[in-house]
Amino acid sequence: MPATVNDTPPDTLDRPLHVLIPWAAGLADDSVRALAQLDDAARLPHLHQLLSRLTQQTWHHGDEYTLTPPHEALWSQALGWTLPPSGQAPWAAHLARADGLPVAEHEAWGLLTPGHWYMGRDHLTVLHPDELQLSEAESRALLDAVRHLFESEGWTLHWGAPTRWYACHDTLADLPTASLDRVLGRNPDVWMPEHPQARLIRRLQAEVQMLLYQHPINDERSERGVFTVNSFWLSGCGRAQPIQASHSLQVLDGPRQALLRADLDAWLAAWDALEREALPRLTEALQAGRDVRLSLGGERHALTLSAPTSGPWWQRAMARLRPRQVLPSSVLQSL
Repeated sequence: MPATVNDTPPDTLDRPLHVLIPWAAGLADDSVRALAQLDDAARLPHLHQLLSRLTQQTWHHGDEYTLTPPHEALWSQALGWTLPPSGQAPWAAHLARADGLPVAEHEAWGLLTPGHWYMGRDHLTVLHPDELQLSEAESRALLDAVRHLFESEGWTLHWGAPTRWYACHDTLADLPTASLDRVLGRNPDVWMPEHPQARLIRRLQAEVQMLLYQHPINDERSERGVFTVNSFWLSGCGRAQPIQASHSLQVLDGPRQALLRADLDAWLAAWDALEREALPRLTEALQAGRDVRLSLGGERHALTLSAPTSGPWWQRAMARLRPRQVLPSSVLQSL
């Protein structure tokens, strides 16, 4: 999923003010225990106020094994995309366009994320690509080193950023692959696609690993004590689609970045930052009578909260004057 690209229209008074917080909570035991720290209303008054007043709930249900995390489904819906049955959105084409690459409408693209797959005692683990600290020169040289492996299959490769390589080929149009969010810090074997193309992807991963094993750049990186690049993950496959956003959507990525690194201190700090910078704007808009929506994404489900728009006027007025008390932990634990 894109971390910073936000192509929805600018906020205007006639559009709903919609904020999406991906990875608002995680399923790991330590992540669940950390939720209690959000229940301090003195620490996060705006979050508590929003949860108490935005009582209308719209759920996007799933589970932790779907290829597409729920926040990506909500985001692609806001962009007006039509998705296949797998629910996979064409993030690769979207990001490639944002990286300045020429993406023709309806071309099929895939995102190749170079990475380090760590072999532990029992299984592989995909490290966060930012841990590579990969320079542009290193990234370009490594892409050129493996280019012929892909182009011999008819794929066209493009460089977009140090940890964003792209492939363009018609077979990527309907290839279901797991979001990078699903595999970071986990065993990639669990997420390999059940698809006729899967054998080709596995072979390319093995060939890339063998080719880069003794590459001079990796030798030099090993000498410096930094992670080598020894594989790639393919994700975001699909045909490019135009953006047809119906409303403004702001994606607040701090909690997601922290949990993808399993850094709970950074996750709590990200919530503190939201409390200072973004959530006050939502509460002010709500108090001004605007249509405000807060979407919270977990690993299984996403929940969109909004103010009630139906029922007797006096019930809605009483709800504004005497909001119910809601603990953030109780809401986020359900995601």
